[in-house]
This record gives sequence, structure tokens and C-alpha cells, in this order.
Amino acid sequence: MSTNNILVFAEQRDGRILAASYQLLALATQLASETGGQAEACVIGSGVGDLSTKLAAYGAKKVYTVDDAELAMYRAAPYATALAAAIDTADPKIVLVPTSFMGKDLAPRVAAKKRAALAIDATDVKLDGGDVVVEKPMYAGKFSGTFKLSANRLQVVTVRTNAYSANDPHEGEAAETQAVTVSLSDNDKRVKINEIVATGSGVKDVTEADIVVSGGRSLKSEDNFKILYNMAEVLGGAVGASRAACDAGYQPHTRQVGLTGKVVTPKLYIACGIDGAIQHLAGMRGSKVIVAINTKKAAPIFKVATYGCVCDLFALVPPLTEELRKANG
Repeated sequence: MSTNNILVFAEQRDGRILAASYQLLALATQLASETGGQAEACVIGSGVGDLSTKLAAYGAKKVYTVDDAELAMYRAAPYATALAAAIDTADPKIVLVPTSFMGKDLAPRVAAKKRAALAIDATDVKLDGGDVVVEKPMYAGKFSGTFKLSANRLQVVTVRTNAYSANDPHEGEAAETQAVTVSLSDNDKRVKINEIVATGSGVKDVTEADIVVSGGRSLKSEDNFKILYNMAEVLGGAVGASRAACDAGYQPHTRQVGLTGKVVTPKLYIACGIDGAIQHLAGMRGSKVIVAINTKKAAPIFKVATYGCVCDLFALVPPLTEELRKANG
């Protein structure tokens, strides 16, 4: 018999907890108020014991730590075994996982191990009696589908980043901490990591940023993307690109936003010189506020934009960046 608690997989990288994990703790707290349980978290890695304090500040009442040198870097098999062990210990009603690259890789494996009901990339999660009802975008964002996960088994849901807002942290909060031991088989450890290669310029990844400044083929060159990097730096955001811009070699495909790239849901999305192909719109239309800058009045991007500027991005972006810089002091 499972508890009524909600367990959040708190994704961490190099000792830094992903912001989406804090957002899921807010959702877990909300759901736990209905189930009569409490919000809990599980953190996996090496040397992660100190992270329980941060999770407690955002609402975790209990934190399960799976700490092992073999878990220092993400590998699907050992992480799946570790999270399954934490689930066995916590015995939750629902497990929430961020819809990140790691989360999308990990959640199905864990659901299969635990013979659980699974929903991927939910934008809304509610309870209907003991069942979990999730809403998720489908068909490149043209439709939303509603699915019900039975209460007769464990329910695992990955939730899209920024679908929920994190609660304000309460420093000084404490959470009960329980270490979970895991025995990794040779099969779990069959994949070895020989080298970690860093890519990018140090600017935030588009999937993790609250603000994304994206450019299209209208930027005309990699060098011209510097004006977007300047704006992103002032705003504390990330730089994205359309598929056309990436295919042209202006930006690496790691920055591609769209159905065939990365799906983003930032608080602010600024599209510079992007017409708005359906694949691109599917990857960013979940943004809270969309600003489109384009010389083409009939560009599809304006149909989803909150604010539209029909003008030359080269004439608008640099002076706008300077004004933002002045406003930020």
C-alpha cells in the first residue's frame, strides 16, 4: 500500500539543482494538500548530501539521497536503478520528473521497472479522486490531449519546465534526510564515460533559461548573432536559433529551438528575424510572453506573438539592448 506522498526527482548537475525541480516541488506541495501526504524529493549523484537544505527551502519535507561515486555523471541504467531504489524506499503515490533531456530518458525506464503508469511532457497535472489527470500538447502544439493515469498503480509524470512557478524559498527550513543505498549490477555499469566535452559559449542552455533571445536566417551570419548574445547577456537569458539558422551554420544545433530541436517554455521569448515555421512555433509557443521582431507583416510568428514589431532587427535590437543595459544600471 503506497503512501499519499508526492516524490520529486530533483535533477542536479555538478551540484546545482535544476530550476525545474523547484517548480515541481511547488506542484508536489499542491497535490500533497489534496492527497493528505507531503512533498518529498530524491536527489541522485556523488556528494549530493548537502543539497537537501536547498530542497527543504522550496518545500521538500523529506529528502532521499542516493549518493555513490558511480552516479557522479548521468548514465541511464545506474540512474534508473537508483531512482527505482528511492521509490521502493519512499513508496510514493506519484513521482514527478522534469521534462529535461535527462528526465525524458530516465522516466520511461523507471516506469518500466516499476510497472507504473506514465505521462510525458505534461503542462497541467490535477487529481480526480485517486487518479492523476494530465494535459499535454500534441501534434506540434496544435491540440491538447487529456489523459488519466489509474490510481491502481504508481503514477510517473514528467512536467514541462515553467508550466508551474516555484514557491518563494524559505531559508532555514529543514527536511528529514534519508540515505538510500543502491547495489549497481555489472549490467548497470556497462556504459563508461571516458570524456566530457564542453560545448557552447558559456551562455545558458535554452531549456533552462527564463528568457530566450532567438534568431533566424535573417541574421545572415554567425558574426551577426553577437547582437543577440549581447541582449541575452543583459537580460540574463539564453540564445536560441531557428532550424534555418542552424542549418546555415550560424549557430550550433544545440541552440536550435523547435520540434526537431529543443522545446522551450521561458517567461519571455524574443524572436528576431524568425518567420515562424510550424516546427519552430511548436517548440516555443508555450512561452509566457512572446515578442516578435520581423520585417514581414504576414509572418506566422505574429499570430502567436504577445507583442509584434514590424521592423529591421538590426535597427531595433542594438539600441534596445543599450536601453536595457541603462535600465539595469
